[in-house]
Amino acid sequence: MDLQIKKEQINHWYHEFSHDLFNYICFLIRDHDHAKDILQDTFLRAFNHIDSFRGDNVRGWLFRIARNTAIDEMRKKKPITYFLETLPIMQTTEYTPEQIAVLNESERELYVALSKLKLSYRDVIILRKIKEFSIKETASILGWSENKVKVNLFRGMKALRKELEKENFSHETVR
Repeated sequence: MDLQIKKEQINHWYHEFSHDLFNYICFLIRDHDHAKDILQDTFLRAFNHIDSFRGDNVRGWLFRIARNTAIDEMRKKKPITYFLETLPIMQTTEYTPEQIAVLNESERELYVALSKLKLSYRDVIILRKIKEFSIKETASILGWSENKVKVNLFRGMKALRKELEKENFSHETVR
């Protein structure tokens, strides 16, 4: 594929998918500013590997790249930091006033509850319930079997409901 066509294709995909990818990355890493860098890295990787794309599901392909890029970034941190940040009990979430103002109360409740779940539950809930990927697409993005997606979604939703109830929150997504 010629360079100009690659650039145009990536630009088109950026305009079509960057908002959803950015939100997904923010949910994964809980750092608004760092998510911007990972989004940029995602599209750089997509550009560099566009020749390997088979053309079947661009959205799923980009989400898989975003997820892998985010995980790579988390692993670059010192191993103990990565380990502690993936434990729901140990997580601390600090929001800027601008970030808090943007989220409405219901979204904020859901975001806080999701941030307390383990990564595998958070991944599958975001992809299936928030980004509305099919079970097959979610399995492809996560590199899991379809059965593992179903089991983790069931367990994750149960954990999310429990987390929301613990804080006396209610959100239409988990009813």
